[in-house]
Amino acid sequence: MSDQWSPSEERGKSCEHDLLYLLQGADEFSQVVFPGNEDLFKSLADRQAPHTLFITCADSRVSPEMITQTRPGELFVCRNIGNIVPAYGEMLGGVSAVVEYAVLALNVRQIVICGHSDCGAMKGLASGAAIADEMPTVHAWLRNAEAARSVVTARKLASEQVVQAMVEENIRLQLTHLRTHPAVAGRLALGTLKVQGWVYDIGHGKVNVFDEAAGGFQTTAEARVRMGG
Repeated sequence: MSDQWSPSEERGKSCEHDLLYLLQGADEFSQVVFPGNEDLFKSLADRQAPHTLFITCADSRVSPEMITQTRPGELFVCRNIGNIVPAYGEMLGGVSAVVEYAVLALNVRQIVICGHSDCGAMKGLASGAAIADEMPTVHAWLRNAEAARSVVTARKLASEQVVQAMVEENIRLQLTHLRTHPAVAGRLALGTLKVQGWVYDIGHGKVNVFDEAAGGFQTTAEARVRMGG
């Protein structure tokens, strides 16, 4: 057997280490975290009543509960590449089912669509057909954000501004798509549901909130004042 370093062996060791790390975390949760929150988890054992459907990107750097400082049971979370909500009827599937279930079965009172800085999905979309051959499924999925790319392209922005502009424009677009879902449209008409778009800045730990009336993004402080909080 060769004494040379093998990339496959190194990957195997790394995977094993990562799995052990996860198991250690699960043990710590069971032995330390759970006992300190036992009443909370017992109250959640047989039912859930989240107040918010939180739709965000699958990016590993985005942690909805940490960003919002919420506890288990408060958020019903849906994650996918690019925090996309296909328009109703365009691509019925997991996201559509989550929206319908959250609104009609769980009676959530808010839906937040949260994008983030340095979004790989928006980078891929901005590159056009560059990812089509390597990741055809991702490429097909990102067609649900194509209108955002068209808007940003029309603005002829500097290259360093494009991705952030795409992130923000995608929030506007997905909010529009969200309102095409019958369950959402009905509850909005009744006034029992609110929707909101956020952009999370990973490097600065800040959230900006889309103000639809003004057509731009506000700080959380500004948004709270606007909402009377």
